[in-house]
Parts: sequence; C-alpha cells; structure tokens
Amino acid sequence: MKEKYEEIFACMEHVEQAIDDYVNYKEAAPQLIKTDKKEKCSYCKKNAEYIIK
Repeated sequence: MKEKYEEIFACMEHVEQAIDDYVNYKEAAPQLIKTDKKEKCSYCKKNAEYIIK
C-alpha cells in the first residue's frame, strides 16, 4: 500500500490544500507536476491537473 501522501492528485481548486497537506505530513518541499493523466482529484471528483509528490 502506498503511503498516504506519497502522491496527491489535485484540481486547480485544491492544489494549495494539497501542497499544504504534503508539507505538513512530509516536512519537505513537494514537486508540482502538471499532468495529462485521467486521474481524479484526491479531494473531489474533478479531473486532476497536478500531481504533488
């Protein structure tokens, strides 16, 4: 099983929240990667535009 905050998928609405959650959990700066994958946002059901890892 993957660690909870190993990768977070985020839409534009939730990208700041995803970055905050990642930093709070990992205590490290995340990589913000634009994605074309058909993944859903980790916070809602919209298509994800970014992967935070």
